[in-house]
Amino acid sequence: MAFLQFTADDSGDSDQPITLHRRITSLGAGERSDVRLTGAGVADEHATITCEGPHFTLRPTGSGAKVRINGKKVRRKAILEHGDQIELGDQTLEFSHLREPADPGTQISEDDVRRIEGLRQLHRLSVQLHADTALDELLDQIIDSTIELTDAAKGFLLLADDEGWDIRVARHVDVRALDDDEQMLSDSVLNHVLTEREPLVVADARNHAQFREAKSVINLQLCSVMCVPLLDGDQLLGAIYVGNNKVTDLFDELDLELLSIFAAKLSLLLSNAILLNNLRTDCNRLQQKLNERRFGSIVGSSEAMEPVFHAVRRVAPTDVTVLITGETGTGKELVAAELHHRSGRSDGPFVTINCGAIPENLLESELFGHVKGAFTGADAKKDGKFHVADGGTIFLDEIGEMPLQLQVKLLRVLQERSVSRVGSTDHEPVDIRVLAATNRQLTQRVEEGEFREDLYYRLNVVEIALPPLRERGEDVVLLAQYMLEKLADDLALKPRDLSRSALQAIRRYDWPGNVRQLENRIKKALVLATGSTIGPDDLDLPTDVLPDIKPLAEAKEEYALQYVLEVLERNGGNRSQTARDLDVDPRTVFRYLEKAES
Repeated sequence: MAFLQFTADDSGDSDQPITLHRRITSLGAGERSDVRLTGAGVADEHATITCEGPHFTLRPTGSGAKVRINGKKVRRKAILEHGDQIELGDQTLEFSHLREPADPGTQISEDDVRRIEGLRQLHRLSVQLHADTALDELLDQIIDSTIELTDAAKGFLLLADDEGWDIRVARHVDVRALDDDEQMLSDSVLNHVLTEREPLVVADARNHAQFREAKSVINLQLCSVMCVPLLDGDQLLGAIYVGNNKVTDLFDELDLELLSIFAAKLSLLLSNAILLNNLRTDCNRLQQKLNERRFGSIVGSSEAMEPVFHAVRRVAPTDVTVLITGETGTGKELVAAELHHRSGRSDGPFVTINCGAIPENLLESELFGHVKGAFTGADAKKDGKFHVADGGTIFLDEIGEMPLQLQVKLLRVLQERSVSRVGSTDHEPVDIRVLAATNRQLTQRVEEGEFREDLYYRLNVVEIALPPLRERGEDVVLLAQYMLEKLADDLALKPRDLSRSALQAIRRYDWPGNVRQLENRIKKALVLATGSTIGPDDLDLPTDVLPDIKPLAEAKEEYALQYVLEVLERNGGNRSQTARDLDVDPRTVFRYLEKAES
């Protein structure tokens, strides 16, 4: 237990010692001080005594507050020992600590205490920064902890970018924001640290050989300054700058050592925080694009999809039969569903059947139903898909796989709008709209005798051709983001962000399996990825889909060469016509030809 005892009779009741039972005890003339002092020269907030494990530490807090221990001036802080005489202005107190005197050989030095305090502060901040906190809040925590660690009067956290640096946080010791923050720090000191990428401490800037002539130092009347860079490997993230315009020799080499250690740890945490912040920004931007670039349930707005959307708008309100074509996995069923939802049948059923997934001997019954006893196992009358779709829409997926004998029966349904069950000769009228889809070239199937020509023309009243995913540009990124959120929700998994390299790989990959392949890769990555973000490896995307980044001039030249050759081919090799079309001198065309041949 520790006590303070007044030593002057006119300063208080000297017979009653003051117990230091708080972790931090404030001393001063102000009403909020824990220990009220009335002596001359005592500031409202003069000093604090902090319990730090087995030690008590005294810190001056008031502006220009004079503090001495046993006659020696205290600049920043000091560890109190039993019997110390504390002078605060004209007020004197005696410090008493009821413990066994420490062996002088085992006493911890003030520098060691400062190191321990710095590591403790770093640990506390690391715990805070590892939480899922917004970047701006993290930056506030960093600078507040830095001011506390260094006993600075003001602190700044700056982040670097391609255009220079930007002050993200400017804070005073009393945890208030600083106005005109750019006018409150020395750009000469800061520029030196950012350029040299080395920490710097200046005990008295006004008398420093290198900085005393700097305009910012003169204008600000700078005294103590300390600045350290924030580095993540070779990448400059920014800097931490602390200072005091009134006290010289506030910082020393030990302070710089502690702040540098502090900054090294912070750089790693800050780099991760910036990365996550950028990913969240990218995801928010993609989400906004996703909301803006949707056509009903269809995600995307690329130029390649515009003819599809136009056809759906025009055809959906009618009852015409539509044939939807495209590679496997391009989303033919989504287009069929959109045609149904935009039609006058939207309140009716939407029935889907995959003609290639059902065995031939069962497909007829699935489509048209059967009567009891029609075949072995037909124990009761059953409705087919055409009966179920009555009043709505039936979607025949993979129509190109339908057997020839069933094609005849389907043709009759399309002509007569009536269905005959297996085992019956009765015809039952149905009110349906038929949509069909295939990834086959039906004209080729017709030529091969595998598909009826008359059925083909009955189905192909209007054809909607879906482009492959590789031709849909930025839609692939929007689809990936949409699937990432939807599948994470469906699988009850924590959503993850796509890394920038993953987004680049997604853009570059050809996606032969189209949307279905992308969906399967996203699902696998959500289940198996172990990192906080999903990278190209998690999506099984080869790294060679990412081309090397080239200088802009080189990239322009390569594109120009490719374009000249393309126009030349369109002109049948006519160089003069090519030069006229490109509005260039013929010698330019010759130069590109020579380059192509070299």
